[in-house]
Amino acid sequence: MKISKIIILMSALFLLMFKAYSQSGIDPKNNTFMKNPLLQKSSLQYQAPQFDLIKEEHFKPAFEFGLKIHDKEIEAIEKNTEKPTFQNTVLALELSGVDLNRAVGIFSNLTSSNTNSTLQKLDEEYAPIFSAHNDKIYLNSKLYQRIKAIDLNSLKGEDKKLTEYYLQQFELAGANLSPKDKEKMKKINSELAVLGTSFGNKLLIARKKGAVLFNNASDLEGLSVDEIAAAKNRAKEAGHDGKYLIGLLNTTQQPLLSSLKNRNTREKIFKSSWTRAEKNDDGDTREILLKMAKLRLQKAKLMGKKSYAEWRLQDQMAKYPSNAMNLLAQIAKPAVAKAKLEAQEIQKLIDSQNGGFKLEPWDWNFYSEQVRKAKYDLDENQIKPYFELTTVLEKGVFFAAKQMYGISFKERKDLPVYHQDVVAYEVFDNDGVSMAIYYLDFYTRDNKNGGAWMNNFVNQSHYLGQKPVIVNVYNFAKPADGKPSLISFDDVTTMFHEFGHTLHGLFANQQYVTLSGTSVPRDYVEFPSQINEHAALDPIVLQNYAIHYQTNEPIPQELITKIKKADTFNKGYDVTELLAAATLDMAWHSVENESDFKPALVFEKEALTKYGLLVKEVPTRYHSPYFAHIFSGGYSSGYYAYTWSKTLDYNAYDWMKANGGMTRENGERLRKYILSVGNSVDLNQAFKDFVGHEMKVEPYLKNAGL
Repeated sequence: MKISKIIILMSALFLLMFKAYSQSGIDPKNNTFMKNPLLQKSSLQYQAPQFDLIKEEHFKPAFEFGLKIHDKEIEAIEKNTEKPTFQNTVLALELSGVDLNRAVGIFSNLTSSNTNSTLQKLDEEYAPIFSAHNDKIYLNSKLYQRIKAIDLNSLKGEDKKLTEYYLQQFELAGANLSPKDKEKMKKINSELAVLGTSFGNKLLIARKKGAVLFNNASDLEGLSVDEIAAAKNRAKEAGHDGKYLIGLLNTTQQPLLSSLKNRNTREKIFKSSWTRAEKNDDGDTREILLKMAKLRLQKAKLMGKKSYAEWRLQDQMAKYPSNAMNLLAQIAKPAVAKAKLEAQEIQKLIDSQNGGFKLEPWDWNFYSEQVRKAKYDLDENQIKPYFELTTVLEKGVFFAAKQMYGISFKERKDLPVYHQDVVAYEVFDNDGVSMAIYYLDFYTRDNKNGGAWMNNFVNQSHYLGQKPVIVNVYNFAKPADGKPSLISFDDVTTMFHEFGHTLHGLFANQQYVTLSGTSVPRDYVEFPSQINEHAALDPIVLQNYAIHYQTNEPIPQELITKIKKADTFNKGYDVTELLAAATLDMAWHSVENESDFKPALVFEKEALTKYGLLVKEVPTRYHSPYFAHIFSGGYSSGYYAYTWSKTLDYNAYDWMKANGGMTRENGERLRKYILSVGNSVDLNQAFKDFVGHEMKVEPYLKNAGL
């Protein structure tokens, strides 16, 4: 696009914004407006959030102002009497809502990573308001008809892709519905927004209440001195001085179960994890999730679909629930078969030790760790000293990125952060030019959602002249003061995984925010993150970051060999618990008649039994009452995406291994075809361009040892 044309369009945007400000009745020069950092373009580099200035009391006025301005901007597009064009309709829609998006983006990360009662109340208050605001746009027939009137054949490149995207989103939302059905849709969406927020808030309560208190250090035999000290500190902070508190992570299984020798302790922690959100208290989510499942089915029926999954998958790579379930089924059978063999092996070990009991879920990780040690002579506690968190980050994750893409990082202690544990870096491209700001939030907190994720505070856009500002959030156990932060190899893999999402955001190369970076289908978005996991075991990378925190000695080749040999160990269990969760998600959202829903625990058991995934010793990774991904995290009908993306990953990784491995040349190829294209091209074609063929299931089965 020519510069003169950009200037004309930006001038038109500013006039539109000025008109919107005027019609909103809010003076943009008034004191309240000028003092609210959420309503100003940040003066920090790349518009990084001014966390030192942002206060809780800024959010509500920012939401109110942003909603009013956005309403006026949408109204101006809708009432434009000129012939609909890309510029006066699609581009105008794309550029609207700047203030609202800024405030909501920052708020969303805080409510996930560092929330409090004030933010939670705001979240619950505004969830239905934001839902109604979204409906006001995407159920707007006049706006939809303007977009529909644009001749797609007159457009090309991202302009055409953006127009097609908005057309699809309007149609998926129900822009074609009758006025009566639109009102029904608005009501359903509002209720779902409230319930989803409530589900997430209840889970925080359940997770906190689910923490297990122990009176004696002897109950925690098997944990390291530092882990026991951390549990003691946590208990003290919770008002139980002299005791020991073990908090829960988001998943069913808890990492410490692999080390705890006391079987009663393991059972207590596991059962607290499993039942955390089904105790008939203020953390019980079962009633909410059932209401959500029914409302989602009603929503799908309004749209003329048999099930919610059928409606939800229309804009995904899989397209249809049957395609997703077919992939899960092809992997499930060999995965369950292997899990049962692994269970037999563990039971033999228990019997050889005269255990006198049958293997239970709380025993699996403890004894499988012993089996791994026996088979591969690999002890997690033996390798942990080589994985100090900051070293893994800077000499592992960053080093691999330098090797493959030429990018580099510089810590920035001058940038404000939203919590004292957060660190910030500036990122430089292979030509030395600054390209992004990157934050990391490592440690678990009671006011943080479980799991790990990547968010954009600022999205890349050439049109807006924006460079990305990204955050990765984790839930690693925080060490006691003065102690090193030693993590497991699984945690190492998680760091490389989330940084894969960051690479997807860093290398975004689009005109428009909506098509930029990670704004891709759910079953594609995990592909770049999963392929980056392989860098963790790349020989050159591993030797560079696996350094003993006390001796500074690199990890011995003997240990590296053991880690690699053990790479497919326990895969039957790992894949089965993942597939159980994915299948459970699809079961909840594939129901076609409301009468087929049953109480949450009954429904879950019957669904897993039906698909052969109710394996006593291998519980689903997420039990329905705390399945945050699908009831509050945007992955409804989409948890299969991890398996779909992993299949893409294994296909691509096989190609890379056959063509020299994780080299700079292959990194640049990956950047060209996968990491830089966002949603601006046909992603199936982009994948085929990279590997030379369509996705196959065989590479998954082979690489996972199934």
